[in-house]
Amino acid sequence: MSSIGSGSRAAPRVLLVEDHLALAQTVCLFLENAGFVIDYSAEGATGLHLARTNRYDVIILDVMLPGLSGLDVCERLRKDVGITVPILMLTARDSLEDKLKGFEAGADDYLVKPFDLPELQARLLAMTRRQSGALDQKPIEIGELRIDVRAQSVSRAGAALKLTPTGYRILLTLARQTPGFIAKENLEQEIWGDALPDSDTLRSHLYQLRQVVDKPFDTPMIETRQGFGIRLIQPDSD
Repeated sequence: MSSIGSGSRAAPRVLLVEDHLALAQTVCLFLENAGFVIDYSAEGATGLHLARTNRYDVIILDVMLPGLSGLDVCERLRKDVGITVPILMLTARDSLEDKLKGFEAGADDYLVKPFDLPELQARLLAMTRRQSGALDQKPIEIGELRIDVRAQSVSRAGAALKLTPTGYRILLTLARQTPGFIAKENLEQEIWGDALPDSDTLRSHLYQLRQVVDKPFDTPMIETRQGFGIRLIQPDSD
């Protein structure tokens, strides 16, 4: 079993909210042996309280929780509390509709049960690396779109845009590639590294991103072109 590493690097701190006790024990034991620090809750309300009162590098939420569901917890953390910590949802459902609901609530990634523990570890490590890897540089401006990399905030035509952490990373990747296209496979590699999600995940995130960046405005900026890929364009550009 691989570990996080040694030296001065702090162990990633994870909150697991899962009501299936046997699965939770297995996940906790595996991740602790791999070098993670784990807090655990079996129900949504306590998980929400822990997430509000502690600092975590990543949160794992089961969708189906007693009382307050994982989707409810995720949405409250994003909208009411404003927490930007990466959130991984665990679910027994693999439909695009279910994933869209999770991404709408603010989830960054999905893992369908049953899953391999090394894959869970790889996804968590990728999420924590991305969270800590924001670059300190000047804001990026593309037409009326402005990305403040240091503050990790986005606005268009002066209006603040509320993006999920993964939506922000996708937009930032497209902005850095502008005016060129980036192939779907390359975009997935840039966002998720070697822990690639299933084929619906990027499409779902792009759908949600367009709802925020394009739909409220007269001219779309996110373009997908068959055979070329995806790019970010200025309104009225070729």
